[in-house]
Amino acid sequence: MTDYAELHQRLQKVGQEHLLKFWDELNESEQKQLVQDISELDLNELKQYFDRATTSLSQNGLKLDDRLQPLPDDKLISISRAPEELLNNYREEGLKQISLGHVAVLLMAGGQGTRLGFAYPKGMYDVGLQSGKTLFRIQAERIIKLEELAFEATGKKGTITWYIMTSEHTLQPTLEYFEKNNYFGLKKENVVMFKQGSLPCFEYDGKIMLDEKHRVARAPDGNGGIYRALKTQGILDDLTKRGILYLHAHSVDNILIKVADPVFIGYCVRENADCAAKVVEKSSPTEAVGVVAIVDGKYQVVEYSEISAKTAEMRNPDGRLSFSAGNICNHFFTANFLQQIGSTYEQELKLHVAKKKIPFIDNSGKRIKPENPNGIKIEKFVFDVFEFAQKFVAMEVPRDEEFSALKNADSAGKDCPSTARSDLYRLHKKYVEAAGGIVHGDECEISPFVSYAGENLAPLVEGKSFTTPLYLRSNRDTAAHL
Repeated sequence: MTDYAELHQRLQKVGQEHLLKFWDELNESEQKQLVQDISELDLNELKQYFDRATTSLSQNGLKLDDRLQPLPDDKLISISRAPEELLNNYREEGLKQISLGHVAVLLMAGGQGTRLGFAYPKGMYDVGLQSGKTLFRIQAERIIKLEELAFEATGKKGTITWYIMTSEHTLQPTLEYFEKNNYFGLKKENVVMFKQGSLPCFEYDGKIMLDEKHRVARAPDGNGGIYRALKTQGILDDLTKRGILYLHAHSVDNILIKVADPVFIGYCVRENADCAAKVVEKSSPTEAVGVVAIVDGKYQVVEYSEISAKTAEMRNPDGRLSFSAGNICNHFFTANFLQQIGSTYEQELKLHVAKKKIPFIDNSGKRIKPENPNGIKIEKFVFDVFEFAQKFVAMEVPRDEEFSALKNADSAGKDCPSTARSDLYRLHKKYVEAAGGIVHGDECEISPFVSYAGENLAPLVEGKSFTTPLYLRSNRDTAAHL
């Protein structure tokens, strides 16, 4: 066991010796646990983190207007305004790369369904579709269908590896859910789960907080923690071993996500991009969403609070907002770019600070749940790697076809189960009508096994009239889902 005096000396050098203040009250297993917690901390790095983080805290609220430029036209393609022939070419390229086994999906699935009143990982949530399918199942089935479409297009059978980043708390329930459901028809070896890291919580003076007398207070390191996790948990090595060249990264809570979208993949490959983002057009100048823009010559996501109302309201000659590229956590990376981030740039990622109410052990050894913010949590954001890209591009996609977030309970009235459900029904009704069918009513669902994104529906629906509820399913769809 680590010698107390040696541990105390190490902590004293960085001003964190208070972590041992209850040492004599701990039993042997608790002492071991505390030593384990402390050994997982890179104490020198954490000192730098706190200093960098508090510097960024002092810059919160600064407006970036004078340093800001919108995305140039040659770096942005709009799906709704691009010629169909061009999009088909991109789709063919994407399907080719999928058939060669060059494409993987990087899913950020660390979130719990707490705000939904759901005590499990958010990916296990069922928004109330007719099929009863959860977010995880829908996305798994889209991957299966896309592999089949790639095979039909090329005659080659490629695999899309699914990398799923969970948090420390969601790893086990996610794994059990996938096992219980036989990985939704995917091969177990092609579904790779790994944990995002965590960072300690700090008091305002830089002291690390205790959550219990023998436990360091920690919080997940944000979705930008994915880059360190990819390296430390062997995922970067796995990409090389599997010959994966391109990754589509997104969060779990968008029910309309086009997983490993071949049009997006193909566009990025043809453009020789190493990093890219899908964006949606801002609905209004005041919509509280970050925008992808250029700051001091580098690409980044600029938060709504960092732009003045005057700049947010600027318009192009065609009447569209100048700063309109709304960020939706939907990204493309080359494997090579992720290797560079892991080896070089990860240490340079911006640190974002939030003042939070953090439970802590006071000097008398009592656990306190504060009523006001009493410390800081440090996070990294996934989009903060944009500035390191050699060639960055963006794709503007129609919101009604590609973005419907699940964040809140229905009582909020937006970004909730009922809006996610109605957005999917509306899109699927649009698919049926575009293929020549007529749908009376709103409840319309198409299984991913039938169509990935509205393709190949005409033989099923053309010239036919349907009354809702309508559920177009395949014989691979069971009546009930676990």
